[in-house]
Amino acid sequence: MSNIALKTAEHSQPNSGLVTISRVLIGAALVILFGYLLIYTAFAVNLIQFPFDYDQGEGFELVDTIMFSQGEWPYQDTDVYPFYSSNYPPLFHLIAAPFVWLFGPAYWYGRLLGFLGTLVTASAIGYAVYREGGHKGIAALSGLAFLASNTVFHIGPLFRQHMTMVMFETLAVVVLAHATDIRDPRRRRLLLIAGLALILCAGYTKQLAYATAAAALIFLFIRSPRTGLLCGIGFAAIFGAIFVFLNYATGGQWWLQTISANVNEFYPDQTIGLYRLWFSLHGFLIVPAVLWVLYELYFGRLSIYTLWFIAAVANAALSGKWGAGDSYFATAIAAACILSGIFAARTLKRTWQFPQNFYARFLVNPLRPLSPIIYSTGLILIPLLYIGYAVATLKMPTQGAVFEPLARILNLTPNADNAFYDSAGRIAGGYADIGHFTTAQDIENGWRIVQRVREAEGDVLSEEAAFNLLAGKPVITNPTQLLNLWLNDQWDSAELVQMIENQDFGLIVLRAQFYPTDVLIAIGNYYQQVESIHMNGFDYLLLAPKTT
Repeated sequence: MSNIALKTAEHSQPNSGLVTISRVLIGAALVILFGYLLIYTAFAVNLIQFPFDYDQGEGFELVDTIMFSQGEWPYQDTDVYPFYSSNYPPLFHLIAAPFVWLFGPAYWYGRLLGFLGTLVTASAIGYAVYREGGHKGIAALSGLAFLASNTVFHIGPLFRQHMTMVMFETLAVVVLAHATDIRDPRRRRLLLIAGLALILCAGYTKQLAYATAAAALIFLFIRSPRTGLLCGIGFAAIFGAIFVFLNYATGGQWWLQTISANVNEFYPDQTIGLYRLWFSLHGFLIVPAVLWVLYELYFGRLSIYTLWFIAAVANAALSGKWGAGDSYFATAIAAACILSGIFAARTLKRTWQFPQNFYARFLVNPLRPLSPIIYSTGLILIPLLYIGYAVATLKMPTQGAVFEPLARILNLTPNADNAFYDSAGRIAGGYADIGHFTTAQDIENGWRIVQRVREAEGDVLSEEAAFNLLAGKPVITNPTQLLNLWLNDQWDSAELVQMIENQDFGLIVLRAQFYPTDVLIAIGNYYQQVESIHMNGFDYLLLAPKTT
């Protein structure tokens, strides 16, 4: 079957002035997005120096890491003291565990790992786009675009495992993209093993990676049914063996805590709002990504990138669950950066190919005489898409020697904590209310809470783990995990409630009050607020036992 190429000998050379303008615009987009990278790096450095929970749950990720470093499972029985368990797979914590041996409990290394993971992901995106499209400028823009996303900016430098999962997913699809095309059997086998191993790593970093696993195995089956079946059987066997071992080694707590506890209530309005937010922030990348998907469906052959994008976008529907949020779109953002980058590079390099099929005869052939005009338009439109994306994802501090004058020029007023501007605002439930820089006052107030915890008699029940860890007191419970289990009728609160009624805790520290309802009722009945300390945009309530 013959192909119609938009790049043919009969096409006249593009206007040199348009080429120059295009290069200038690409340069401008690179400068802007590189500036966003500098802000992102500054944010990461700021968080790495912050010794307390920035996003609720970070402290319990640290506790998981500490337990692994001590040879203990964090998947414990939450019905008995200290009522602690984790709902996440182990790999991220195992990666961070050696840092505990070297440096003791601290937040900085988990945040550093998350930040570095996003840089690896961006590099993999840039590599994939350059390999498929051959345009260095667009490859760089694609990687920078991932780091510029508000979602990635928010969660990248946190002590959380989500972005490490995305890193493994992205590396996996890049490795597998052309594995079946390799003729050398040994190299082909090594690439398949490496790609599937990376997906296995993603799945045991966070459960959400199952969608990427499905997309990859479907891709391998489409390219080679025999290879796809063999890979699927091998992958399932290894994944299942690890799963069974974890469940056996933890006495069934692995299944309860990581699977059963994650079947949470679904809020459709939250999902719809987050899809709207995803498109409003990333629409300049999503539209060309979707156009590339349509191209592959009708004129090319399905790539792993297209299947990955479709699976990731569909999987983001789970963002409506209790405890989920915009982070569930991170994988779809990475996939969109790759597909939009390939679309842009093919346009600028004039390397589109259309087979002479039904769709080409009726849709493409009539446009062939206009290809020079289409190409000239693309020269300007493509870089403008990245500039438009930069405008859509604008976020920055509005105070400081550099940012305050810039904020005045851009007419930005803060819409988040600590004088931070976030283009997303707060338009959707489940959107992470983070991204602002922490201050010296936040750190000072955090140490005030630590001092109150130190001074308290006996155990302290704190909704965040940092205060107990820094005060040298045991961490009691993981409140959101208790709430997950309680909402699924899988937690017996009797012992913890009895301890509260006995006023066994010398102090209780609340922030978001994510404990189960019966625990909160017991706290309200037997404890009273004695102090409120503001830190990092939140009021931390300190409660002492009521006196009769």
